[in-house]
Amino acid sequence: MSWLEKAVIGTDRLLYRLTGGKVMTVSFSKQTGLTLLTVGAKSGEPRENQVQYVADGAGMLVVGSNWGKPHHPAWTANLIKTPDAAVNVRGKISTVHATLLEGAERETAWRKMVAAWPAFEDYLARSGGRELRVFRLLPVER
Repeated sequence: MSWLEKAVIGTDRLLYRLTGGKVMTVSFSKQTGLTLLTVGAKSGEPRENQVQYVADGAGMLVVGSNWGKPHHPAWTANLIKTPDAAVNVRGKISTVHATLLEGAERETAWRKMVAAWPAFEDYLARSGGRELRVFRLLPVER
């Protein structure tokens, strides 16, 4: 699976730069994707990560699946340390505030994510028992 992960990540980075975020690999499927623009938790440097999302009212849900690896993706630590971030959805950049979901709210969001992309259950199974972090991204008015 790692070859697929590397191919998708590399392709998404290239598409992001070529199209200004208007096209991602998920653009060719029924899934929705965004580029998450965060500040590195350790470095303080700008970071970009392409992730799938599910619409949730005025906001979006994202999950730190990390393709089922046993550790959380770095972008989740970035959001925990600095929850104010930005997203690029089809070329439109918006400011968002991230909330790490817990308990019943997380479970409801998780079910919604799995309904949209059943492979999240596979990622969970491969993660070695790690609880995948689920965030709600809500727009922030400038």
